[in-house]
Amino acid sequence: MKAIRIHAYGGPEVMQLEELPTPTPRDGEALVRIHAASVNFLDVQRRRGELVGQAFYSRHADDGLPALLGSQGVGVVESLGAGVTNLKSGDRVSFWGNSYATHVALPAARLIRIPDELSFEVAAAGLNQGFLAYVFTHHTYPVKSGDWCLIQAAAGGIGLLLCQMAKIRGGRVIGVTSKEEKAQFVREAGADEVIISSRADIAKEARRITNNRGVNVVYDGVGKDTFEANLDSLAPAGYLVIYGQSSGYVPPFDIMRLQEKGSLFLTRANALPWIGEIPRYLQQFVDWIQQGRLAVRIAGTYPLGDAAKAHVAFEQRQISGRILLLP
Repeated sequence: MKAIRIHAYGGPEVMQLEELPTPTPRDGEALVRIHAASVNFLDVQRRRGELVGQAFYSRHADDGLPALLGSQGVGVVESLGAGVTNLKSGDRVSFWGNSYATHVALPAARLIRIPDELSFEVAAAGLNQGFLAYVFTHHTYPVKSGDWCLIQAAAGGIGLLLCQMAKIRGGRVIGVTSKEEKAQFVREAGADEVIISSRADIAKEARRITNNRGVNVVYDGVGKDTFEANLDSLAPAGYLVIYGQSSGYVPPFDIMRLQEKGSLFLTRANALPWIGEIPRYLQQFVDWIQQGRLAVRIAGTYPLGDAAKAHVAFEQRQISGRILLLP
């Protein structure tokens, strides 16, 4: 098989396309021929070595070097190890795992069948990230009709999905993006207001838009650089839902500040507690796509061998939506 591998942490140039033995599925595993992999910030952090020492990401951080890259993908089951009963050869599946490759062997229990109504490209760009957006807007902080929602990095792959799902639940959305040319995509995703962070004070704008009350919830994948603005944008008893750290991890802080700013709620969220919701979510995702209530924006595709170029575009914020690698 072909795969992207790194032998040292660093910039995009450390990524190498290599020929490796195709894995043989062990008991309980399935071998997947990968059709598309999405480029995510987790992949960039892993390439840089920023996950080392982070307990939650220990599965990635402790792999050592050399290491395979990629975190999400879609493909077709080619063969099965002993004891697998939930899948058959030819099934189209979505997965979390080393996806910058032509093949991957994974525990069959972790593979999710792709609904027939979805193309590989839509599934790769939206299905897994959509589940995060679904969990955050339906469970972590269930958006209510009329709620003001501030969404950081709103022009990114998950940001656009958060905008749309918050609107589906009746929320009013303020999308934050870094450049004017990305604002149109945020508006197309349903944002009622857009803040261009490079030329405006986010918290002041959020309070102006909400008649100085503040927003009910902030969804943030940026982390350190937006933390203070997020706290200052919230209404009393508002929720700050942090799900990523593209600018770095939030430093330790005095939790009394949450009380001082209005008895705020803060969570570092992921989807693991709601894995049981996946069957319901899959049907909902298909329905929303078919009804035209949800769209998945694919910003571009790259051959697997051009993974470094894809990372450059991603890190330089040249895209709005999701980038895919096609093995």
